[in-house]
Amino acid sequence: MIRAYEIDPKFKYELQKIPGGEKILKCFQCGTCTSDCPVARFSDSYRPRTLLHMAHLGLKDRVLSSDTLWLCAACFKCTDRCPQDVEVADVIRVLRNLAAEKGYIPQVFKDQARTLVETGCAFRIPDLRIKKRESQGLPPLPKGNPKSVKRTLKDVKFFEHLQKSAGENLNGRQ
Repeated sequence: MIRAYEIDPKFKYELQKIPGGEKILKCFQCGTCTSDCPVARFSDSYRPRTLLHMAHLGLKDRVLSSDTLWLCAACFKCTDRCPQDVEVADVIRVLRNLAAEKGYIPQVFKDQARTLVETGCAFRIPDLRIKKRESQGLPPLPKGNPKSVKRTLKDVKFFEHLQKSAGENLNGRQ
């Protein structure tokens, strides 16, 4: 059920002004994006069409806080097949960026970002995997460079939302 206070009638026009969201108003809800989406085939909840529809209706907080927003694989099949040339994957990227700015970031992405900044790699390599590689005579994996990652991502606002429990943010500042 949609309540009147949830609706922001200007939201779709705001999206249209952001690079990647310019064509959102061309969407006429045909559903091609959803029918061709590989993620939608395996998920009962992920529907690109629904996300765009919520944005059109002005359900800003609902779409930005939606967990399904983060399921897009960015394969661009929706964009390739859209009869109106709506860049659906780009609109979803814009929505994700707005969601991140508001602090709506799934914990799994927060954890991965924290690992990236702490280790210089997107994933922690378990000690068991490293020992197994050594026992098989494989070369060591390259070391991550967390200083370089921190320097590169210094001005990315995404990290402002990923506060450590001790009060230090991921850029190393207190």
